[in-house]
Amino acid sequence: MIQAVVFDVGETLVDETREYGTWADWLGVPRHTFVSVFGAVIALGQDYREAFQIFRPGFDLSQQREARAAAGHPETYGEEDLYSDVRPALSKLRDMGVWVGIVGNQTVRSGGILRSLDLPTDFIATSDDWGIQKPALGFFEKIVEVAPCEADQIVYVGDRLDNDIAPAKTAGMRTAFIQRGPWGWIQRDSPQVAELADWKITDLNTLADIVAEEQDSLRSQ
Repeated sequence: MIQAVVFDVGETLVDETREYGTWADWLGVPRHTFVSVFGAVIALGQDYREAFQIFRPGFDLSQQREARAAAGHPETYGEEDLYSDVRPALSKLRDMGVWVGIVGNQTVRSGGILRSLDLPTDFIATSDDWGIQKPALGFFEKIVEVAPCEADQIVYVGDRLDNDIAPAKTAGMRTAFIQRGPWGWIQRDSPQVAELADWKITDLNTLADIVAEEQDSLRSQ
């Protein structure tokens, strides 16, 4: 039975449209140009950070985050950037007795923002908190350590095959691929979605239905 559901952050819970726009502004390029190049890089199967290199060779994302903060333009998001299904979906799961976690490749600052939103969760952590990033297997093994159940009772929800679904599956978890955001749309028809994802969803509220169906199935046995 599903005992825990753990969520990625960017484009799973948070619509990053505003953040992509502010990076375009920081680079001094039109927003639509940056987003177009960003999507092309992803479609080619390259690391998304290569998009920054096209506009500014030698660009160091970590250093530039610090420079933005020092200039008074730190990364930020808020309630208005959450996808509309986030709060109701997380609340439904908790009401069903499911342990809800949020763990993604995020900075310490982002972790602070997530906690300030007072989301209906049991656990929030970031890659910076743990000192290890997806898709490293150790990241997902850490999730199994903190969750109150076995790996095969955890569903990890994410929008990327490479960073979310494949490594979570390797760690023994069940997986839900959500079709939204750049990766979600570009990778939606990949054969790997059917191979690696236990479920393909377009709305987080579907997760409560999945849990309910499994509970009903077990009761009828």
